[in-house]
Amino acid sequence: MTDIKFAAIGINHAHIYGQVDCLLDAGAQFTAFHAIEDDLAAAFGAKYPQARRVTDPRAILEDPAISVVLTSAIPADRAAISIAAMQHGKDVLTDKPGMTTFAQLDEIKRVQKETGRIYSVLYSEHFEVRATVEAGNLIRQGAIGKVINTVGLGPHAIRNNQRPDWFFDRQRYGGILCDIGSHQFEQFLFFSDAMDAEVVSATVANRNNPARPGLQDVGDVHLRTANTSGYIRVDWFTPDGLPTWGDGRLTILGTEGYIELRKYIDIAGRPGENHLFLVNKQGPRHIDCSQVERPFGRQFLDDVRNRTETSMPQERCFNAMKLALTAQQLAERGTEWAQ
Repeated sequence: MTDIKFAAIGINHAHIYGQVDCLLDAGAQFTAFHAIEDDLAAAFGAKYPQARRVTDPRAILEDPAISVVLTSAIPADRAAISIAAMQHGKDVLTDKPGMTTFAQLDEIKRVQKETGRIYSVLYSEHFEVRATVEAGNLIRQGAIGKVINTVGLGPHAIRNNQRPDWFFDRQRYGGILCDIGSHQFEQFLFFSDAMDAEVVSATVANRNNPARPGLQDVGDVHLRTANTSGYIRVDWFTPDGLPTWGDGRLTILGTEGYIELRKYIDIAGRPGENHLFLVNKQGPRHIDCSQVERPFGRQFLDDVRNRTETSMPQERCFNAMKLALTAQQLAERGTEWAQ
């Protein structure tokens, strides 16, 4: 179906390509984008020639034919773009983190409630990773019993010379737990089958980048709900020799077994991505998830049409970011990043 048209405002992070492809693959039409950076716009426009570049975001916001606005702007700027889009009657699909402060979160929640628009964050490490989707399918089928613990590891490659200056500015990227950690908070809530959780402890540090004092290159968090506990570690220490940007892993412990995901690489093992290892009473086995359907885009467009919440509950979307901001604030107490 091609009844839904969408546009993008702000393309600073490469996740925008995944956002666009997600909706294109589900049948929507990409019609326009706004970007102030000519170099980013040139590459983006070459990839998506069907979308016209506009010089003023109002050309998108005031176009009644456009139903959805995407943004992958600099993190600190995403909230304002999302708010403006909702106030103009658009639904929003933003990159993570959706915002960088509690004030922005409060305003987004207020405007979302006031306008009745959909505000969604495309947590790519869940919704765009076939192995994560399949883990959810297996758990719903009872493959490991009741989930009681998760361990999420999100290492990334820093590649300093390829990063823009905003990436190293704490006020612009929001801190490591708010930024790349937000993926992990959403997954913890999803696999815990919970809408909210408690941050038990959190830390951040700059261990190896003294020339970039605004950078936090490692962080970790302990979480709990009434029925589950979890640990998150995110960092910028992927070795140069790893042939991908990060060895992302997730282990989900159940009462009758466990699942380990090797999302992007099985080191010194099987080729490709999306490796899932399941261990339960039937024994251990490897599952290739490379052909698993990723339903988020289709479900999101259905939500736009039907005003439903099948792709992700609005409450969980907000609370994942609330947890990320809470952990970030806790971790920064008494540090040079504290505000």
